[in-house]
Amino acid sequence: MELAVYNAEGKATSKKVKLDDSIFGIEPNDHAIYLDVKLIMANKRQGTHMARERADVRGSTRKIKKQKGTGTARAGSIKNPLFRGGGTIFGPRPRNYSFKLNKKQRKLARMSALSYKAKEESILILEDLKMDLPKTKEYMAVMNNLKVSEMKTLVVIAENDKNVYLSSRNVQNTKVIEASQVNTYDVLNCKKLIISESAIDKIENLFS
Repeated sequence: MELAVYNAEGKATSKKVKLDDSIFGIEPNDHAIYLDVKLIMANKRQGTHMARERADVRGSTRKIKKQKGTGTARAGSIKNPLFRGGGTIFGPRPRNYSFKLNKKQRKLARMSALSYKAKEESILILEDLKMDLPKTKEYMAVMNNLKVSEMKTLVVIAENDKNVYLSSRNVQNTKVIEASQVNTYDVLNCKKLIISESAIDKIENLFS
């Protein structure tokens, strides 16, 4: 697949980039995508939620009423889960939600996500962004020129550029990442995938 390279003014240049079909043109594997997205979302969970169970609730341990003769069920503690203010039955406890996924499976998921974007013609190649200072106005001007300012965009740059990152930080619906940080969730979560010209080689080297 060949794509034209656009400049910061939003105009197509004479340059063209050929995307590797072994990365951007494979048959997508939906199950691999599901597992990788599940892994990414699970790793984001802190797992610090906790409910107070019977042993954690504050209260007296004296027997609240006699065993027999009341006409109701026996009860031995005010912390009984059946009573108001009692402990929670099988409440959430702190835990780690992460799980293991093979490297080949994660690689297949990322390539599948990139292939979906290529099939949808949602990939745009941009000349390398260069900013002398962090300027949100300049960054938004580029997005407006490319006619993607109203879309959810993911901008992939070759390497860490502090000025580009800071310029985009306060802009809604856009995210800037390095080529080495490309992941299934971010690729699928955007409407338009914008890849800088020099980041193409980085991505292809990452998956080759």
